Amino acid sequence: MPDTRYFRPKRAVKKMKLAQSLGQTVYLCGVTGLGKTTFVKDYLGRRKYAYYSAADYADWDLQIPKEGQEGIMVFDDLYLLTSPELREEIYPVLEDLMERREVWLILISRCQIPRWLMSLYVNHLFCVIGEEDMLLEREEQDAYFESWEVYPGERISERIWKEAGGHPLALRILALELLRNGLGSRESDVDNQERVYNHAKDYMSNYLETHVYDQWDLELQEFLMELSVVESFDVQMARMVTGKKNVEELLEQAMEIGDFMVNKDGTYRYKTAFARSMHRRLMRSVKAERIHRIYCNAGYCYEMRGDIARALQAYSACQDEGEISRLLITNARENPANGHYFELRHYYLSLSEDTVRESPVLMSCMSMLQSIRMNVEESERWYGELEAYAANHTGSARKEAKSRLLYLDIGLPHRGTIQMVDILKHAYALIREHRVVLSEFSVTSNLPSQMNGGKDFCEWSRKDKELAASIGKMVSLVLGNNGKGLVSLALAESFLEKGMDSYEVVSLAEKGMMQAESVGKTEQRFVAVWLLGQLSLLRGHAEDALERLSGFEKTAMQKSPRLLENIRALKCWLFMYQGRMKEVMDWMKEAPDEHQEFWSMERLRYLVKARAYLLNGRYEQAVGLLEKLLYYADRMGRTYVRMEAKLLLAIALYHMGWGDWEKNMQECIAEAESYHFVRVVSKEGGAALRLLRAGEFAWTDRKYKKQVLEECQRMADFYPAYLKKHEEGNVALAPNALKILRLQADGCSTEQIASQLGITKNTIKYHNKETYKKLGVTNKAAAIHEARNRGLL
Repeated sequence: MPDTRYFRPKRAVKKMKLAQSLGQTVYLCGVTGLGKTTFVKDYLGRRKYAYYSAADYADWDLQIPKEGQEGIMVFDDLYLLTSPELREEIYPVLEDLMERREVWLILISRCQIPRWLMSLYVNHLFCVIGEEDMLLEREEQDAYFESWEVYPGERISERIWKEAGGHPLALRILALELLRNGLGSRESDVDNQERVYNHAKDYMSNYLETHVYDQWDLELQEFLMELSVVESFDVQMARMVTGKKNVEELLEQAMEIGDFMVNKDGTYRYKTAFARSMHRRLMRSVKAERIHRIYCNAGYCYEMRGDIARALQAYSACQDEGEISRLLITNARENPANGHYFELRHYYLSLSEDTVRESPVLMSCMSMLQSIRMNVEESERWYGELEAYAANHTGSARKEAKSRLLYLDIGLPHRGTIQMVDILKHAYALIREHRVVLSEFSVTSNLPSQMNGGKDFCEWSRKDKELAASIGKMVSLVLGNNGKGLVSLALAESFLEKGMDSYEVVSLAEKGMMQAESVGKTEQRFVAVWLLGQLSLLRGHAEDALERLSGFEKTAMQKSPRLLENIRALKCWLFMYQGRMKEVMDWMKEAPDEHQEFWSMERLRYLVKARAYLLNGRYEQAVGLLEKLLYYADRMGRTYVRMEAKLLLAIALYHMGWGDWEKNMQECIAEAESYHFVRVVSKEGGAALRLLRAGEFAWTDRKYKKQVLEECQRMADFYPAYLKKHEEGNVALAPNALKILRLQADGCSTEQIASQLGITKNTIKYHNKETYKKLGVTNKAAAIHEARNRGLL
C-alpha cells in the first residue's frame, strides 16, 4: 500500500479555481498539518511555477518573469519572516508582482493576514483560503479512510469528526495507527479502535511540540503555556494570569506565527488541539509552585469578574482549600437567584459536615440548597442544626444565625406560604428592633412573576386586594429595596390571571415598574415587562410582546445577566405563537437537559421546552418532562406550575390518543376555576380549545366557563398554528430514500446501509442529495430532524 494519500479539499479547490480565473493573489493559511504546501503543489500539478520558502530566505534567487511574461510564483512559510528588515525587503517585491496581471501569486503562511501585509491585502484584495477551507468534510473523511482501506466504526467516526473536524494530519496519523495495530477492518473491535484514537491524539500533540513550538522564542512559549489554564482571555486577564507587562506584543507575535487561536472582539480563545498540547507542556515543564501561582491568579481574575464557577475550578486545580472555602461562603451569602448554587452544588455537597457546622452561612446555604433540590428532610435537618447553633452561641454569631433562620423561614421553597403572614409580622418586629438583619432576598427567583416566583402565592390571590391593603407596607419594609414595586406588581398579576380589566393591569404594572426602577431592581422590572407583554399577546400582538422583551434583554445584559436565560425562554415561547420554527429549534439547543439532575430553578425553561416538544410532535418527550414537573409541583406545593403542567400533559396525551387526557384536563379546570384563573388556560389558545370541545368537563361557574372558552377562541384565531398537532408534510420521499433516512436515524453507517439494502454508496449519496433538497436542509442531522417534524419518521 502506498505511503501517502491525498484528498483535495473541495472548498479550497473551488476558491483556487476562481482566483486563478481572475488572476487574483491567493493567501493560504492555517495551522500546521493542513497540507497547505501539498495542496498548492498538487493543484498546480505539471504547470511550471517558481517556489520559494522563507525558511531558505538567505538562498533565494528570485526568478521574476519579465514584463508581459506569464508566470506562477509561490512564496511559502511567510510566518518565518519575523524581522522588520526582512519584511521591508520582501514587501516591494510582492507589491510589484501583484500589480502585474500576467503573474499569479500564491502566498502560504500559518496565520491570518499579518499587519505588515494588510495594506497589500486592502489594495489588491487577496483570495483567502483559510483553515476551514482546508478541512475535509464528513463525506471526504469517510472516503479518505476508505482509500486506506481503514473502516472506523460509526461511533469512532463520529467522534473523529467532532474532535478532529476533518484535519488532514490528524486523519492521516489515525489511519496509519489503525493499520499499524491491525484495526483497520470493519470487524475490528471498537474499544480497541478508540484506544488507538486516543493514542493518535497524543501523537498529534507531540508532533506540534517538536515540529512547531520548539521553534518559537522561549518567552512566547512560556506565555502561551501559562494561558492554557483559562478557556478564553483578554489582554487584562492575560496580564493578571501571567504577570507579564508586554502582553500586547506577545499576543501580536502569537497571532502572526500561526493560526492557533481566535481573536473575537478582543477575546482570545485557543483552538482545541493547541489548548490541549499547551496545557500538557505546562504541566510537564513548569515547577509546581509556579503552576500553583498561575492557577491562583486565574481564580482571582475569574472571581473579580463574577465567574464563581470557573474561579472555583481554578482554585481546585491548585488544591487551594482556603480560597475554596472562602469563596463558597461568599457565594452562600447570595440569594439563590444571584448565587451559583446549582453550578457549585458539588463543591457544597462535598464539604464535611463539621466544616458546614462551623458557619451559620454554610448551614443556611445547605438548607436552602437541599430545599431547591427537593430533599426536604435534609433541608429541615440543616435548619435544625442552625437552630442549635443559635441556641449555643451569643453576640454576633447568634445574631448571624438568627438572621439566617429568619431568611429561611421566609424563603425555603418547600415550606410554601403557610403562616407566611405571621412570619412576616414577626420579621417586621425583629427588624424594627434591630435584632436581626435580613439578607438580600429574591422575591421572583429571576422569574417574570410575583405570584409564581420564589414561592407560589396563588392562595393570596383569593384575597389580593385585602392583603395588599393590610400587609403591603409591612412586606415592603421587611424586604427593603427588594420589595419595591412588589405589591403593585402582585396585584397586576393577580388581576391579569383572573381576566380582569386590562387598563387596571397596565396601570398597576407601570406603577410597579417605576417603583422598581427607582431603586434599580431589574428583576422586578422583568415581572412588569412580561405582564405588559402578555397583554399584547392576548390582544393578538405577539410582535409587540417580543419587541418589549428584546428591549429589556439589552438592559439585563448590563445589569442582571442572570435573567437572560429566562428572557430567551420567553422569547422562544413567543416564537411558537408566531410559527417561527427555526428560532424555536435554535433555542432548544440551549434548553436545560431534563435527563440530567432536575433543577427546580429552571422550571420556566422546562415548561417552555415542554411546549416546544408539543409543537414538534415529540409527545413522549413532553410527557416525560411534564411528569417531572408535576412531581416537583406536588412535592413543593407549586399550585400554578401544577395547573400549567396538567394542561400541557392533557394536550400531549390527547394527541397520543391516551385516555388520561380528560382526567388531567378536568383537574386543571377545577383548580384554575377555584382561583378564577382564566389565563392559565386561555394562553394555550387553540391547543386548549380543541380539548375543551372534545371532552365533557364539570364547571361550577358558567360565567368563568364562558370567559375561558371565548378567550381560547380569540387566541386560536390570533395564533392558529400554536401547539397544533404536527401533520405529515406534503413531501414525498422515494421508498429507498425513506429507508435510508430511517437507518441513518438509527445510527447506521453508509457501509451498513449499503449492505442492508443491497445498494451502492453512490446510490445512497444520490438519495441523500434528493432528500436534502426536498426537505430544504443541507446535512444528515438536519434531514433526520426535519423528517421527524413532518411525521415522516
